[in-house]
Amino acid sequence: MGLAAHTCVQGRTNTAAVAKKDPLLEEISTLLAAGEGGEDVDRLERTLTDGYARALRLEAERRRLEKQIGVLTVAVGEGDAASRRELSTLVRQMKRQEGDLGSLRAQLGRLRRRHSSAVRGRQPV
Repeated sequence: MGLAAHTCVQGRTNTAAVAKKDPLLEEISTLLAAGEGGEDVDRLERTLTDGYARALRLEAERRRLEKQIGVLTVAVGEGDAASRRELSTLVRQMKRQEGDLGSLRAQLGRLRRRHSSAVRGRQPV
């Protein structure tokens, strides 16, 4: 699901539609929706770790798609119609992944700030 599937409310990305289908995004949304104070720091850390791992996988997939696009661009330049169709599909996939990655990074940034606040709040004064 791409960026177009996400709505923006007061400058924040809302992944509610995606979260119903994706346990990680659902967990992030749940943690962000909870009021500050009394957070489970371990849960925040696990979710951040899972989110960063997902972001790394998306970045690796994007690099793989970029390489394929480069190869297909040469074939399209030689007039290969099948490669043109495949290239179009790969470009759409890459755009969708860029949107997903951007949305995930935004959510992880918010979650990281929440985690930092929770850690500071639990330190003795």
